[in-house]
Amino acid sequence: MFHFLDEWPLSPIATCAVIVFAAYGMMYQYSTQKLHAKEPAVIASGIPFIGHVLRMMLSGGKYIKNIGMRNRHLPIFTLPVPRSRIYIVTDPSLAAAVQRASKVLSFTPIIPEVTERVLGLDKATMNITRKNLDPGPGDERGFLADIQDMVYAWFGPGSYLNEISLDAARDLRSEVLAFAALEAHCSPEIPMDLLAWVRHLVTVSTAKYFYGPQNPIALDPELEECFWDFDHGLSKLLINMFPSVTAGKAYKGREQLVKALEQYLENGHHKLGSMIVQKRVEIALQHGWTLRATARSELSFLFAGIVNATTSSFWILLQIFAEPQLLSIVREEIAQILRPTESDKGPNPGNYRLSITDLKDRCPMLVAVYRECLRLGSDNYSTRMVKEDTLLADRYFLKKGAVVQIAGGVIHSDQSIWGDNVDDFNPGRFLERKQQSGSMRQNQIHPAAFRAFGGGKTLCPGRHFAMNEILSFVSLVVLMFDIKAPNGDRINVPKKNDGVLPVHILEPISPVEVLISRRRDKYAEICSNIEFDV
Repeated sequence: MFHFLDEWPLSPIATCAVIVFAAYGMMYQYSTQKLHAKEPAVIASGIPFIGHVLRMMLSGGKYIKNIGMRNRHLPIFTLPVPRSRIYIVTDPSLAAAVQRASKVLSFTPIIPEVTERVLGLDKATMNITRKNLDPGPGDERGFLADIQDMVYAWFGPGSYLNEISLDAARDLRSEVLAFAALEAHCSPEIPMDLLAWVRHLVTVSTAKYFYGPQNPIALDPELEECFWDFDHGLSKLLINMFPSVTAGKAYKGREQLVKALEQYLENGHHKLGSMIVQKRVEIALQHGWTLRATARSELSFLFAGIVNATTSSFWILLQIFAEPQLLSIVREEIAQILRPTESDKGPNPGNYRLSITDLKDRCPMLVAVYRECLRLGSDNYSTRMVKEDTLLADRYFLKKGAVVQIAGGVIHSDQSIWGDNVDDFNPGRFLERKQQSGSMRQNQIHPAAFRAFGGGKTLCPGRHFAMNEILSFVSLVVLMFDIKAPNGDRINVPKKNDGVLPVHILEPISPVEVLISRRRDKYAEICSNIEFDV
């Protein structure tokens, strides 16, 4: 029996190698197969099925971006992953089609899985969270639907947006003035990490205007570091493999913040916070959340309020102060919209008002810098779950249970959209240009090509507030301070760190050390008495 093995020409080791290579070849070939004739082109990994997932874990958002840039001819492509598919969209018109198909391509089913891992929610809370995720007309509404409806309504244009924007601007002004007073008694020749400086001012201010004077960070300043430990370990928390060990600092920071937020809620301090926080707590408790689970939910809202505002403000200030001519233009724009406050006897010299609406409508270069920094810093994904087999744009088959990701990093780096200098900082691409006819027209860019706030049904509800908050803060710093490189040269602008999961505006790959000193002109003095309005 098996006498033919006596004549087998290969050694046992060689035989094993042949079997392994044959099995690999079969698995690789299988991984390249489409599930349907109209499924988007499949891009296989060198390691069948698990290779893409491994590379995403190791290389962060840069991995998907690099694949997209190598396959710019494909508006959408397929990545085979264990038991599923990931469809990557890199074309703005197709991104718009994904956004329109919100009934079959929904973000909502993904939210519970992400929040469970990131926030450490218990099973009972998750059972509540998963109820009625995408209710139709007349259906009972679940927790997520109620929260989303409330946040979108309150952060939309209107009286509450104006109110919270003014609260934010005033608290940011208080923190900036407090630093200016401190700087007057300290040496301005000591270099500071610009991101750390912005991070502190925005973190403390945000906690105050959302959560009131008795917020956890105000009561325990050490929680500020806990918050950033939590933020920097998000990707490890998402993996959710023994997080107390594999994501030790993030896990510890999260749990300390949750404990403080729970105490905050138990003491009723949220009743002194913003109305939107009060309403969020009310909705959670109405749906049966425990106070501890509600504290975990509020950590997510604190995260949403702090992180993007911080990093966006950092990049905007860095780019402005790195280019003297740009700084001069932006500073002059802001100075031109300052106006004396009025009293019964007419203008009140020495007291000025700064309109947030004017910052957006009458400071075109400032707004262009804001948008360009968001374009360069946003490699985010707009993610959807395929709820049923569907044909996207009547052309591409998408399998039920798969994931669709609109790759913001690829779209933001597309030369055909943004020009040959796509990798350079150039706010001019967002400015109106005068045509030969004499009319004014902004560069024609597809509406879905700017991905900083996502798009469609999941368009960030806080985008209006974020813009108001960031422009208010930046305007104060521009008027009040000089920021220079320690060696007297032009400030260096480092690359962004795109080797991490792009859950928010990306941070720099290296610290930026600067000298920050208070200016001594009339506009810097005006800031001491400036009042914001809308």
